[in-house]
Amino acid sequence: MPRRTPTVVQAAALTASAVALTGCGGGVVSSTTTPLVHHGTARIAESSETPTFDPYSTFGAAQARYAYDSLVNLASDGTLVTGLASSWQATTTTATFTLRPGITCSDGTPLTASAVTGALTYASDPANELAGARTVLPSVPFTASADDRTGTVSVTAAAPFPFLTRTLGLLPIVCPSGLDRPGALDRATHGTGPYVLTRYAPGGPYEFTVRAGYFWGPAGATTAKPGLPARIVVSVVPQASTAANLLLTGGVEIAKVEGPDRARLTERGLATTDVATVVGLTFFNQRPGRVLADRALRRALVSALDRRGLANVAVGGTGAPAADFGAWGAVCHADLADANLPTQNAVEALRSAGWTRSADGPLTKDGQSLRLRLITSPDLGPTLTSVAELMAREWTALGAEVDLVAESLPALVNAMYRSADFDVVVGSTPGFALPVGFIPFFSGPAPAQGLNFAGVSNPEYEALVAQALRQTDTAGCGTWNRAAAALFRSADALPIAEGRSSVYGHRTTFATTFGGQLVPTSIRLHQ
Repeated sequence: MPRRTPTVVQAAALTASAVALTGCGGGVVSSTTTPLVHHGTARIAESSETPTFDPYSTFGAAQARYAYDSLVNLASDGTLVTGLASSWQATTTTATFTLRPGITCSDGTPLTASAVTGALTYASDPANELAGARTVLPSVPFTASADDRTGTVSVTAAAPFPFLTRTLGLLPIVCPSGLDRPGALDRATHGTGPYVLTRYAPGGPYEFTVRAGYFWGPAGATTAKPGLPARIVVSVVPQASTAANLLLTGGVEIAKVEGPDRARLTERGLATTDVATVVGLTFFNQRPGRVLADRALRRALVSALDRRGLANVAVGGTGAPAADFGAWGAVCHADLADANLPTQNAVEALRSAGWTRSADGPLTKDGQSLRLRLITSPDLGPTLTSVAELMAREWTALGAEVDLVAESLPALVNAMYRSADFDVVVGSTPGFALPVGFIPFFSGPAPAQGLNFAGVSNPEYEALVAQALRQTDTAGCGTWNRAAAALFRSADALPIAEGRSSVYGHRTTFATTFGGQLVPTSIRLHQ
């Protein structure tokens, strides 16, 4: 599908929806030992409101799991298990899903293969501009067909794509009643999921009520299990400190907390799952006319950085430098950075690249001083400005003149996707669960025709990606990792630190998948 340049709001929210929908491992199951509570209410704190519950929108995608199902599901160990489909098979160009019999939509109508095909076709139509769906669907056009007699959905891709099951198979399926009236999806749910949205208030809370007779959840999960909440109430709690207080006082049952407030929750009797993240991702502007289009200069500047020190600053304590562009548990994740990032003597590398410095003067080449515009935004993370400050000090010590600018998020997005007025940007990683998610940021056209805002041009990466796209699912991980290694060697981008956030449960147990996404049918209330 054609990719459009994201709006400011979309660019800020795409990370969350990408993590919510794309498939990989890294999930965890929490634990507690007290007796179960039957037909209770689970109160869940979310850090941001949901202005629309359309599962194909940027914002609604994160909450889709309560009321919508997908053809397949992720187990806590990252393997694929049944969902709406009882069986499936895929190549790099075709995928076939066979529906489980007896599935019904929330309005009671049976789910057919034609209904699933209609949802896939609607979600993939570029004219509908569905940003949330775009983050999970394949990046190549496809056609879908149905056989209602056998309950089979067949998909054919226009070009090779290795993860058809982990993309098509994880799209929330909207029932025909919702596709007939898309505007109704903002405030009501039209799915096959274990819960139905029964109350909506602007800014929250949002209330979901359990469906009786549901038996087609992940690996055959049902809503008849003891301890499953009869109601789920989602409230908006923007501050991590407030969410932590509510957990400790029993004001909510489940909340995700990151940053220093996690320390207050340790050893407090809470069920816990840890969520792997990558803190910060630095891009170097390689567009024509920018000084960092010079590969040798990029490699010298990266060599000068104290990666351990940057990681400590990024996590606000003792940190570990990021090993890969994606978080631990992402498909094809590997320890690539240390073995492939440049580590030469920075001063000698600069001299070899033609940059000289006299006494304490600036670095110069061909009469021009090395001047870098380094931008970031505290809106993307409370520590990123400090990370950028440490980078600036280390490059200034080499003789570079660094203009450090902390922008608002809209101004940062404008610099990245419109004006291109930056040399280095310290931002947040998109957090993709699949390596294909990074392709448009590391190759292809610059905005407005594409998402390659840093103008990355790495022929080795592009050639290896072309090979990996022809290998099915994880069989291509070796090729994907060689492609990422090429980016590290060329200093095209630099992830900063391995991070952690946690999902906590007060007298509640649950399972999560990649990114800390709750599995609704796994929630159990305890006394």
